[in-house]
Amino acid sequence: MASIPLPTLYLSAKFSPISLRSTARNKSAFNSFAVKFTLLNSNPRSHKYVCRAASVVFRDLDADDFRHPLDRQNTLLLRAIPGLNEIGKALLGTVAEQVMLLENIGTSVLVGGNQLPELYQLMIEAAKILNIEAPDLYVRQSPVPNAYTLAIGGKKPFVVVHTSLVELLTRNELQAVLAHELGHLKCDHGVWLTFANILTLGAYTLPGLGGLIAERLEEQLFRWLRAAELTCDRAALLVAQDPKV
Repeated sequence: MASIPLPTLYLSAKFSPISLRSTARNKSAFNSFAVKFTLLNSNPRSHKYVCRAASVVFRDLDADDFRHPLDRQNTLLLRAIPGLNEIGKALLGTVAEQVMLLENIGTSVLVGGNQLPELYQLMIEAAKILNIEAPDLYVRQSPVPNAYTLAIGGKKPFVVVHTSLVELLTRNELQAVLAHELGHLKCDHGVWLTFANILTLGAYTLPGLGGLIAERLEEQLFRWLRAAELTCDRAALLVAQDPKV
């Protein structure tokens, strides 16, 4: 594993959170995209890099450079199976995934240079540091703080953040969350963990010791899931450049 130096870089001032104010009169208006968000407490530096750490880019950064050892070990095992990567990506294009895609897009607002530009800039900076193409970013109205990523076979992946999370976190913290989600995309966790889960479910159908094998696989899958989250926390640290975030 490559050794990646992490210089200690801190913000000279703590920025206020990015606040969202919807002009929609009701939830149905939001769902029909008749909504605009207003940035409150905007900073005059908003059109520049928001986080100083964004000036530090790890060139040629590979996912294996920051993977958790267990995450890397299990990924290598599945990579060794010929054609598995292509099969895994094909599985992500199922009807259920398509429904999930449409449901998310239909209830969210696409972030860009003209809509929530500060949030958009945070994503662009994080993607640049992690050496990955920036996915689409959506903001979804929800009182439950959450963020997640979804990759559909043949379509551009996207990240969704809830409005309550955007309002809750500082810019630095929010960028770390985005970097965590980018870590999942860079490591193809959606592909490998989906296939591992299918293998586990398949083991239950085996006669004899199938149930015992499945339980063992389930235990290993849970450990892998935890390791994958630690991998993405490392990705967040690479972007935040500050262990206090």
